[in-house]
Amino acid sequence: MLRFAHRFGLRSLRRPPLLSLALGFLLVACTTPGPETTDATGRKVPRRATGQSQVDRGHALESSGNLDGALEMFERAIEFNPELTVAYLGAGDIYRKRGDFQNAESKYAQAANIEPRNFDAQYLHGLTLQLLDRLAEAVRAYLRALSIRPNNLNANLNIATAYLQLGEPRQALVYGIRAVRIDGENGPARANLGAIYAAIGQHESAVAEYQQAAELMELTPELLLNLADSLSRTGRHEEAINTLGQVIRITPNAIAYERLGSAAFRMRDYETAQESFELALELNANHYPAINGLAVCRLNAYVWSGQTDNQSKDEAVRLLRRSLQIEANQPQIIELLRRYN
Repeated sequence: MLRFAHRFGLRSLRRPPLLSLALGFLLVACTTPGPETTDATGRKVPRRATGQSQVDRGHALESSGNLDGALEMFERAIEFNPELTVAYLGAGDIYRKRGDFQNAESKYAQAANIEPRNFDAQYLHGLTLQLLDRLAEAVRAYLRALSIRPNNLNANLNIATAYLQLGEPRQALVYGIRAVRIDGENGPARANLGAIYAAIGQHESAVAEYQQAAELMELTPELLLNLADSLSRTGRHEEAINTLGQVIRITPNAIAYERLGSAAFRMRDYETAQESFELALELNANHYPAINGLAVCRLNAYVWSGQTDNQSKDEAVRLLRRSLQIEANQPQIIELLRRYN
């Protein structure tokens, strides 16, 4: 029995832990002087000064909640002066607030092209690229922003998250550590660093970061699930079970019940494990990690019976086949099915 549980432990049959995503929003735009032009009277004025009245009016309309009017003013300023960086930033902000990340990205890209050393343009371009899931491009934009302000919290936090999303946690580590050094009291920065440590297998460090994050920010199911996963992977199964109980009290969900079942299984509480997997499947019938967990419980019953409980074996085989129908890329489940089919 213990040999079976060790060979096919539930930890290896589950999805990787959730990753926290902390995206900062920096709205203050900067401008730099540009070449001269002439106004209606023929006087020489800085080119970027032209169109500024429309920009000012746009910001006033935005502050009053009139986003349509604000956008019209920013677009009018761009038509009047195509080199006015702050107008592109203003329009980009409106599009971003509306969730129109495609148009926001276009405006921020134009601003960054006009003023490559404008931090806000580079940072916000990176942010919208990240929101569009164009992660490699987002990383490059954040690197340009960090070349201007290397100690900006949000840029370090977001580039670390982007590297995590790209599956490059070791690249993320330097920026995650820097974000925490910049502001050790920032909960999302601590949670992000915890996710990085977990992704590279340093779960003791991950637990420390998650616990500090829990003291600094509102407890969320994602944070608690990550904490429980790292606790379990360091052998602290009772603490993991207690943490998962908190998740279930906040938001009962299939992931929490499945992980509760896995932790109970490793504590050899097989009855609680089976009940938890069944509760997970009541909430999401296609949650294949819970299907796998329930199948292993049924195989345990078959092994405990001296391999005479064929009903449990048949049920386990049925569950394993169902899991593979949902997610075919599961080598260990394929091996289990081959062995017991």
